[in-house]
Amino acid sequence: MLLILGMSPGIGLAQVPVALPADSTRQLELAEVVVTASRVEESILKSPVTVEKLTARALHLTPAPSFFDALEGVKGVQVLTPSLGFKVLNARGFANTTNVRFVQLVDGIDNQAPHIGGPIGNVLGPSDLDIASVEIVPGTAAALYGLNAINGLANFSTRNPFSSEGLSVQQKTGVNHLNDSNVGVKAYAETSVRYARVLVPKLAFKVNGTYSRGYDWVANDQTELNPAGNATTGLLGPDNPALDPVNSYGNESSNRLTFRRGGKTYSVARTGYDERDVADYRLQLGKADAALYYRPRPATELSYTYRGAWFDNVYQRSNRFQLEGYRLQQHALQLSSPVVQARAYLTRENTGRSYNLRSMAENLDRSYKPDNVWLSDYGTAYDQAIGAGQPVAQAHQAGRVAADAGRYQPGTARFDQQRGELQNINNWDQGAALRVQANLVHAET
Repeated sequence: MLLILGMSPGIGLAQVPVALPADSTRQLELAEVVVTASRVEESILKSPVTVEKLTARALHLTPAPSFFDALEGVKGVQVLTPSLGFKVLNARGFANTTNVRFVQLVDGIDNQAPHIGGPIGNVLGPSDLDIASVEIVPGTAAALYGLNAINGLANFSTRNPFSSEGLSVQQKTGVNHLNDSNVGVKAYAETSVRYARVLVPKLAFKVNGTYSRGYDWVANDQTELNPAGNATTGLLGPDNPALDPVNSYGNESSNRLTFRRGGKTYSVARTGYDERDVADYRLQLGKADAALYYRPRPATELSYTYRGAWFDNVYQRSNRFQLEGYRLQQHALQLSSPVVQARAYLTRENTGRSYNLRSMAENLDRSYKPDNVWLSDYGTAYDQAIGAGQPVAQAHQAGRVAADAGRYQPGTARFDQQRGELQNINNWDQGAALRVQANLVHAET
């Protein structure tokens, strides 16, 4: 007979028949599963919090593009996808597009971006070649990690060069936008390399590099957010001069003007731009890390790790942002022994030439013609149309055409030049730049 004791949920076993005497009983003890979600290694059965653990084998067997995508199959975990290269882990249902209350660790080191206040997906995390296991606390971990872990925690453990040497190469290739006639089929590719070696019995190192490129989904939702903006005047649908589609910017409530004619008050919005006019949907991600490990004795390890990444993609918070030339760096020093766990790390963030898409659209409109001048031109053309006997709806259309004269047109050199100038103005009332350099220093024992 075969008797298995101590089996835990989530552990799969292959049962192999064992020939035993008919009058005997044998016990097969499983190897203990160790978790680190409580800062120190311990049995998963003794952990004070619920921990979901996935090994490298389990991650590789998951039908997902990457180990990060595979986490959506974990009980109690959801992966939000604001953009192709920016994915957010969510547990307990309290998520937003950044989820700053969910902690994401790599070998115990927090990899959140200092300014954004949350992890940038897996931009500063390990590649599929270097992942050893993932542990997720789907409930609050605030008692151990502070209030920023109130929604949960994920710890990515990487492969140690002492036990995993050699050269590994991985190439992923695919396509997207298969049914999008406005964009056409686009290619996606990711190349990863890992090399690890033990130099001497006490010293080892590893290096990793990943380069991804693709074309993001195009935000083109034309659902109207202000359909009743002029309902009192009978101007509905396409006749509404205060149209505000979801993915059109520069025509929100702050960009609407009051226009009075014939005893009626109209709400009139600036024309604005579609997101595709001011965004660049090309994804580029390059990341690399290098680590040096020293073991003065078998149970003690000292390591230094450097991680760096640069990133071009769309990022969503309350507004949508274009991340361009965005860079993250991290230096980490760790000491691990049976009695001491000590970590110190520095994370540096530079937003490069990133910008706010909404502010870009607003100030493209206002830089060629201020609101008061635009409304004056609108009114003049409106009056002329009414005087010529045109209906009110057509008069509003004539007013917009006249007021938009000289407007920067997407795809022209003037448009690109002005967008570049606004990209350098770090004031959203006048420009669109998101210029931040931030550092985060942390030490713990």
